[in-house]
Amino acid sequence: MSQASKARAVVLLSGGMDSCVTAAFACTKGTTAAVHVSYGQRTEQRELQSFHAICDRLKIDQRLVVRNEVFRAIGGSALTDPNIAVPQAHDIGKEIPVTYVPFRNAHFLSVGVSWAEVLGAEKIYIGAVEQDSSGYPDCRPAYYEAFNQVIQKGTKEGRISIATPLIAMRKSQIVRLGLELGAPLDLTWSCYSEEEVACGECDSCVLRMRAFQEAGAKDPVSYRDKAVLK
Repeated sequence: MSQASKARAVVLLSGGMDSCVTAAFACTKGTTAAVHVSYGQRTEQRELQSFHAICDRLKIDQRLVVRNEVFRAIGGSALTDPNIAVPQAHDIGKEIPVTYVPFRNAHFLSVGVSWAEVLGAEKIYIGAVEQDSSGYPDCRPAYYEAFNQVIQKGTKEGRISIATPLIAMRKSQIVRLGLELGAPLDLTWSCYSEEEVACGECDSCVLRMRAFQEAGAKDPVSYRDKAVLK
């Protein structure tokens, strides 16, 4: 790989809407490499499909796909434990929902940082969102401020940093930004439970549907007939 084509940043790309818009944003800043982590989630095959399709559309050639068996082994989340049902959006209260995967983003970031050191990249992009989210603790700004300190102390040159361009945005703003950037939102997958047709009932589906509605845009993803946005 020539110096001119060397990746300047690594983006964590799950295949969902937020990570897709983040990847499109990162690509405007320079040559970008993308990493995807499969972790035994219910929709891992569909998310992996979206990852590759998004990379193709954005012309991201450098890709890393890894598998993390930890989350399926420890359980504790509806996304990785088949014995825990994925709740419908209206069943989620003020507490952190069972779709939270314990400390997941730390694992993802660690992969990204390790690869960035090898590539010589100095930026890790992640599509974390605090507003209009499920309230996961590893999506808060303070979390990334602290993680940046860990990276500075724990890497060879200490120059890698995390970028969270969407963290303070509302979901509708993310949709609008994605449309402005030409992000391939039609290739993304947000549903927590289904891989063929999005359920339209889980928290992730409802947040996505509401975002497109508030943005005045048509969601290119199809949902089951019974999906109703309230």
